[in-house]
Amino acid sequence: MRVAAAAALTELEREILAPGAGLDRLRLARAPFVPEVRLHLAEDAIVWWARMEAYAGHPLPPPYWASVWAGGQALARHLLDHPELAAGRRVLDLAAGSGLVAIAAALAGADRVVANDIDPYAVAAVTVNARANRVAVAAIGGDLLDSEPTGVDLLVAGDVLYSPAMAARMLPFLRRVASAGADVLVGDPGRGHLPADGLTVVASYPVPTTEPAVDSPVRRVLVLRPR
Repeated sequence: MRVAAAAALTELEREILAPGAGLDRLRLARAPFVPEVRLHLAEDAIVWWARMEAYAGHPLPPPYWASVWAGGQALARHLLDHPELAAGRRVLDLAAGSGLVAIAAALAGADRVVANDIDPYAVAAVTVNARANRVAVAAIGGDLLDSEPTGVDLLVAGDVLYSPAMAARMLPFLRRVASAGADVLVGDPGRGHLPADGLTVVASYPVPTTEPAVDSPVRRVLVLRPR
C-alpha cells in the first residue's frame, strides 16, 4: 500500500503542477460549505478518471477523493463550528477521501489527526490537501474495519453508509470504537442505509451538493453518533 500511495502521490503532484485547464484537470478550490478549507478537486471527476486510466493503461479506483461530498462537508462544518470536539484530541478520519474532515479537525486544534482510506490516490490526496491548508495530517492506507483502533479520542466518518453491504461492515466497527470510549461522529446525507435505531442525531445541515450525479443542489445531512 505504501508503494502504491507513493506512486499515486507522484501522479497527483504532476497533475497539480501541469499547465492547462479543462474538465479533465484538477483545481484548488474552496469547499462550498466549508470555505475555510481548500481542496484539489476535479472539474469533472469522471472525465479526469477516464484520462488517468488511459494514461495508466489499467483500471483505477473511482476518484471519490476528487469531489467534495455532502456528508464530509457537514462533519467538517460541525467540527469548525464546535472546535472543542477536536481540540487537543487524537482524531481518526475514516474513509477520508479528500481529507476534508481531517483537515477541519486539524484547523480546530486537534493534537493529532490520522486520515485513513483504502484508495492509494485518496491517501495521496490527503497529503497534498493537508499541505495546501498548512496543517499536519498523517495519511494511511488499508482497511481498518476488522481491526480494533487504539489511541483515538474522536472518530469521524462522512458518507460511509452508502450501500447495504458497507453499512453492515461499518456500523459494528463504529459501535466497537464508541464502546472503547472514543467519540464517534457520522455524516449521512440520507442514502437510506441508516439503522432504525442506535444512532442519535447531533446536528442537521443543508449542504450544497457538488458530487457527480445528484438530483438536488442541496442535501439535508445529519451528523449522528452511536448511542
